[in-house]
Amino acid sequence: MRLLHTSDWHLGRSFHGVGMLDAQRDFIDQLVRTVTEHGVDVVLVAGDVYDRALPGVDVVRLLDDALVRLTSAGAQVVLTSGNHDSAIRLGFASRLLERGGVHLRTRIESLDQPLLLPLDDADGNTAEAVLAIYGIPWLEPRLVAEQLGVDTASHFEVTRAATAMIREDIERRSASAAVHSVVLAHTFASGGISSDSERDLSIGGVGAVPLDLFDGFSYTALGHLHGRQALSPQVRYSGSPLAYSFSEATHRKGGWLVDVDAEGVSSVQEVQWDAPRALAVLRGPLEELLELPEHQWAETAYCQVTLTDAQRPARAMERLRSRFPDTLVLSFDPVGGTPAAASSYSSRLAEAPDDLSVCCGFLEHVRGRVPDDAEKAALAAALENVRLLEGSR
Repeated sequence: MRLLHTSDWHLGRSFHGVGMLDAQRDFIDQLVRTVTEHGVDVVLVAGDVYDRALPGVDVVRLLDDALVRLTSAGAQVVLTSGNHDSAIRLGFASRLLERGGVHLRTRIESLDQPLLLPLDDADGNTAEAVLAIYGIPWLEPRLVAEQLGVDTASHFEVTRAATAMIREDIERRSASAAVHSVVLAHTFASGGISSDSERDLSIGGVGAVPLDLFDGFSYTALGHLHGRQALSPQVRYSGSPLAYSFSEATHRKGGWLVDVDAEGVSSVQEVQWDAPRALAVLRGPLEELLELPEHQWAETAYCQVTLTDAQRPARAMERLRSRFPDTLVLSFDPVGGTPAAASSYSSRLAEAPDDLSVCCGFLEHVRGRVPDDAEKAALAAALENVRLLEGSR
């Protein structure tokens, strides 16, 4: 039995104001090719299928198309809800969809209701063993604590209660056959490395759950963190299929192919997906970024630029986009600068000798560079007009 572990599709998400639906369609194309070329039996989607609880019509249509194509390619799909999804909306018609090979696990009531699949031995013969795939949807502690019978509304307690329900079901089924278990969970597990585009599960990491909650399962397919990583041989994040923040610029996007036979998980291997656009994180003085040939590769990338000029250059974004047309984020981190720039604005205001110095200091403070001669002349003329008007009253 071959499984493909994915998560965090975030269908409908934009990237710094740029729509990503075409890129997500390209991902679905690659996903279907992976299923066909690698003979995948089950596609796992560990939460955050959509980017928001109320996705647009075109986004819902994309998921519908993806599910039809995956099942037509011969794979079943097990899908859980994440913290971005509306569990109720995503779980609509789950019993009907199950008949078509799409298994939605979005409700507490279905925690211990696995998809059961017979397993073959090493010779390809059906063995006395089954694969049980369970799905833990995103658990909001305040909303599910009572339903799960826990007194403390915390991520740890509700996740412990959910995994306990699954273990009890595995124990019951093990009386008649060997059970190898795969558990999908959308959570922040201890040891996971986060990136900017995940929304915090809690403040200060309090919501992180310990890894040993997943001990004893043959494989745990985690979702929520966008970087693919192995917390242990049996507990892994697939990461998101596309980069959704510049902190993911170095990620290699893909998923995990998981092979399971009558003896358990026999192998786990990476599968890669191509990014539709490269991401470039550039830093330096404006003139160097515009001139150095080593940055040529970034001319077709989405760019995040940090300028280190001592004074903020005029028309910085306009000039950057003359070479890097898809500069999406611009920030300033001056290196060096004048002593006046290092002092506080209030102290400089107190030391200003005249009104023109006050105006020039304000302009420097709000935009990061001193006025040029033409701007100083315009400010001086404006102040003189004010004085003339006041003198005529």
